[in-house]
Amino acid sequence: MSLFKSASLVSLLTLASRITGLARELLIASSFGASALTDAFNVAFRIPNLLRRLFAEGAFSQAFVPVLAASRAKDGDDATRQLIDQVATLLAVALTLTCILGVAAAPVLVWLMASGLQQDPHGFDVAVVLTRWMFPYIGFMSGVALAAGILNTWKRFAVPAATPVLLNLSMIAAAAWGAPWFGRLGIEPIFALAAGVLGGGMLQLGVQLPALKKLGLLPHLRLSLGGLRAAWAHPGTRRILALMAPALLGVGVAQISLLINTQIASHLQSGSVSWLTYADRLMEFPTAMLGVALGVVLLPQLSAARASGDDARYSGLLDWGLRWVVLLALPCAVALLAFGQPLVAALYHYGAFQAVDVQQTQLALTGYGVGLLGLIALKVLAPGFYASQDIRTPVRIAVIVLVCTQLFNLLLVPFLAHAGLALSIGLGALLNAGWLLVGLRRRGAYQPLPGWRRFLLQVAAASALLALYLVWAAGALDWLALGKAERVLWLALAVLGAALLYFGVLLATGLKLRQFVRR
Repeated sequence: MSLFKSASLVSLLTLASRITGLARELLIASSFGASALTDAFNVAFRIPNLLRRLFAEGAFSQAFVPVLAASRAKDGDDATRQLIDQVATLLAVALTLTCILGVAAAPVLVWLMASGLQQDPHGFDVAVVLTRWMFPYIGFMSGVALAAGILNTWKRFAVPAATPVLLNLSMIAAAAWGAPWFGRLGIEPIFALAAGVLGGGMLQLGVQLPALKKLGLLPHLRLSLGGLRAAWAHPGTRRILALMAPALLGVGVAQISLLINTQIASHLQSGSVSWLTYADRLMEFPTAMLGVALGVVLLPQLSAARASGDDARYSGLLDWGLRWVVLLALPCAVALLAFGQPLVAALYHYGAFQAVDVQQTQLALTGYGVGLLGLIALKVLAPGFYASQDIRTPVRIAVIVLVCTQLFNLLLVPFLAHAGLALSIGLGALLNAGWLLVGLRRRGAYQPLPGWRRFLLQVAAASALLALYLVWAAGALDWLALGKAERVLWLALAVLGAALLYFGVLLATGLKLRQFVRR
């Protein structure tokens, strides 16, 4: 399967995930609004999610996939299967211990994440209970990360890309049917969402295992003392652990930034954590559809190219990915900046989600939109370093960016409140992506192919006209006063018109999309 087809498949499945994710957020917003209890749930959900991003999809994946791809390219499938068994054995033990400690330490974790919740003692207590319910989710998702890394290395992208839909469906069921049932039993309805999260984690891991078994790659755990010693002594696991140390620091920097921002938001106006969360969900739509899809497809290919010494293919892969980032991320950023209110109103302005919530979420979305190009470019640029098993360079850059982001917070939050937190993240992402790009260029790892200047001018012209159109569309209607069906209908028509305008201008300026795709 070609890179374009693979990325398109992942992107389409990610689209399905994001559509169901938006349906999930819409249902949660209309059912629970933005309150102390939704803040409690969002904080509690961020704790296992933070660890998932830190360990499972973060440091572990960044270290595991390059070593796995290099092992398959150099040593063959049999040796790689043995590596999978050893890694899975150590991971199972580590996850069991982590889940036990996490459940026991839930009050401390909630305080570290959002001590401001103590302003409402009931909200803080609810967050602790929710954290204990949802903490085992990190165990299931780490298993999912292991399975996804294996399947992606074998170019089986469909199952890993589709499984997030199951979490969304599980949470939708919990919000629609579980919450009212919990209420009738005298249990706080918000607890139903925690049950939905845990059920979603179980489902995601459950569908990965048959796919691994079909390929003959289902890990065989060796949990005896001798098996653990053999797994620890295996050179592949040692290499992964050695790479995980700097990767952990690098991913940890991003999560520390999230932790600091959540702490700050918890001390701002009630609902601030939720407004940021709802805006983040919208921002993740383009980052996941494009950034995650490119990152998932490119990392194994870049690692294989590096392992085989094919520098031209390695540089060409980076060039291909960066062109897609510019082509699709820039118009998405324009949409978030110029068309934020209609997006938020059409997706969230129902039930308990009031007009003030629309306004505050839109402000956060604008901050994220400023840095969207950087957030997506990171998904292409960072794998350029990981594929060379160089994790230290991105880590050093990330540490400096963390400091800069907090300086941005000091300057912006007093004036912009929660929107300043979002803008700081956006500015930090642009700084991070630019630094990584300069680093790849200076070491000669990435050599841009011809045609970039003309390409950038074409995209800039199309994006400028798109911005004018979206500003007009946003002001042409009173989006808050429209009915539910009208908002959705006009939003669909506006987005369709935007797509036709953008790609029509590109074609009119001579950009050959078919040739671009083949490249």
